[in-house]
Amino acid sequence: MVRPTFRGGAPSPGLERNGAVQTMLITLPPDYRPTDDEEFMNPRQLEYFRQKLLRWRQDLLREAGETLASLSIGGISEADLTDRASVETDRALELRTRDRARKLISKIDQALERIENGTYGYCEETGEPIGLRRLEARPIATLSIEAQERHERMERVHRDD
Repeated sequence: MVRPTFRGGAPSPGLERNGAVQTMLITLPPDYRPTDDEEFMNPRQLEYFRQKLLRWRQDLLREAGETLASLSIGGISEADLTDRASVETDRALELRTRDRARKLISKIDQALERIENGTYGYCEETGEPIGLRRLEARPIATLSIEAQERHERMERVHRDD
């Protein structure tokens, strides 16, 4: 049974034998891309998406650090009221962007947990595979395209009430 385990603080695919988990080291070629010809969510695919999610998370955290550094540099010193308003607007926009990034990091962490517990890549509603193309485009996806479309249709119907 394939089951993710921890290695160096991050999940990685492993094999379970008699209740004990043995870590498998998965080395992906630099040009590796999951294909439909492979078994869905095999150890290589799980490692591919794990690495993709970790890189994305690291980029978001780096950008957040840069934002924090730029926001902490002095106060607003523009004497002109228009310039001051412009700087305030820019800062507010940056803070909203960072808040969205914070929420995205949370979703990335949840996706990494799904890799760890063996549910990554499967629709939360139907249990069916989400699909590699959808996961490639949105690695934090929790619903198949069909389930997402149903969910959005229901939102539109109830929003009109």
